Amino acid sequence: MIRRDAQALALCCAGLGAAFAMRGWRSASAVDFSGKSVVIFGGSRGLGLVLARQLAAEGARLTLIARNADALDRARQELDDRGAWVMTVACDIRDRQQVESAIAQAAAHNDGIDVLINDAGIIQVGPLDHMTLDDFQNAMATHFWGPLQAVLAARPHLHRSSIARIVNISSIGGKVSVPHLLPYSASKFALTGLSEGLAAELAGEGITVTTVCPGLMRTGSTYNALFKGRHRREFTWFHLADSLPGLSIDARSAARQVIEACRRGDPELLITQAARCAVVMNAMFPNLFARAMRLVNAMLPSPDVHAGLDSRSGWQSMTRLAPSVLTRLADRATAENNEVPDAVAPTRA
Repeated sequence: MIRRDAQALALCCAGLGAAFAMRGWRSASAVDFSGKSVVIFGGSRGLGLVLARQLAAEGARLTLIARNADALDRARQELDDRGAWVMTVACDIRDRQQVESAIAQAAAHNDGIDVLINDAGIIQVGPLDHMTLDDFQNAMATHFWGPLQAVLAARPHLHRSSIARIVNISSIGGKVSVPHLLPYSASKFALTGLSEGLAAELAGEGITVTTVCPGLMRTGSTYNALFKGRHRREFTWFHLADSLPGLSIDARSAARQVIEACRRGDPELLITQAARCAVVMNAMFPNLFARAMRLVNAMLPSPDVHAGLDSRSGWQSMTRLAPSVLTRLADRATAENNEVPDAVAPTRA
């Protein structure tokens, strides 16, 4: 009995020692972003813009890359007013030549690239019956091929950096597939796998890769998501879920966690307790979790044979409950984070 207690105590001490050693190593390896060249795909609004604000406050030299030129202009003007060092490049991340050109411009303007953040995204919501191959291909082009193209283009420049960081913003949907978000989840799973593999393969080159899997965040992006089928009902449940404080997280808090994980070179970051619980439950009790997802799916809006396959933005899908007092926090984030209607396309990229 005494020997068993001693062994348990020794294991406990060893575990505490390892934890303190890891904490010390992470602190010692932390980097300062002041004067560093940071490229953010999807930096014109939402989480990307919030990250840009916080990095600008540290003195980073920013390159914001996004699809919509008007959104980029608004973001640049705001950051200019804050005294930030920022340039913008209009680019469709799905287009390889545009990505390579944008990376080259960023490297030339800022004498290299130290940090690459892939946050460009598109959110498509609705039942499988209303999704087409184009929806899946668009999601894969935006969430998988786009980040891969950005990494390959930035890699030679990162080799010359003293800190060399890549941050890929995936999602809890890239760990646990969510009903009515199949194109999004499938493409985010692909990004998670890519990012985790890159972390292993690029470590020997001195490039640190962080995979970020957030749960729901109050970025305001739900209005620029695309909804199919019973689009008003789909927008209502999605926007309500994105607004609840216990289920979602403020974008500023999420951005701080992302920047700290990048600073320390953490391989993975899960954001929100709800997301962590979902990942653990799915890993430990996969059959039970699958039944729970079936129940969730049964509660979501059914397909509408009359609706067709057209997509509508959140701006086109508002209801009595969304927006309302119940969605006040998410609506405030929409105004704060440049998530205004797009004149070109209702996407967050």
